Amino acid sequence: MPQEAYTSWGTRVLAWLIDYVPVIILTGIGYGLLMGTRETECITDSSEYQMGEFCAEGASTLGQLSFGLFGVLLPLAYGVWNYGYRQGTTGSSIGKSVMKFKVVSEKTWQPIGFGLSLVREIIYWVASAACGVVWLVAVLFPLWDPKRQSLADKIMTTVCVPLDQTPGQPNY
Repeated sequence: MPQEAYTSWGTRVLAWLIDYVPVIILTGIGYGLLMGTRETECITDSSEYQMGEFCAEGASTLGQLSFGLFGVLLPLAYGVWNYGYRQGTTGSSIGKSVMKFKVVSEKTWQPIGFGLSLVREIIYWVASAACGVVWLVAVLFPLWDPKRQSLADKIMTTVCVPLDQTPGQPNY
């Protein structure tokens, strides 16, 4: 199929931004609670040196638990649900649904399932952790690839196509 039959890079970027809005909100809530519940503890030096009073500020237990919940656990659960379950079973994450495209197997044109969909997302995270340049190449690859595949798509043999796309009949 011609390159125009596959989802454009700009559309994919917008879907990614939409997908990460809940993560940003949840992390912001967690960070706000962490900073808003800080505690100050002061002690007075009663030793022979008479150094006076010392105060230290730190995160409260409530703040740490809130950040753990809102900044780590809930975003992780959302990611597993959105990219693993939702995208794996329907082909579209929330962002991809809004932007009207799906990720499908290049061979079967069906969603790739929970596990493989999660692995596809983990590839992006590994590339990001390994080296920013590797991640940048991975996500920019659709700009010059004939099927507009990222490196993760190539590894997983997936393509991104409009929601109403069927094999052999381009909708462009």
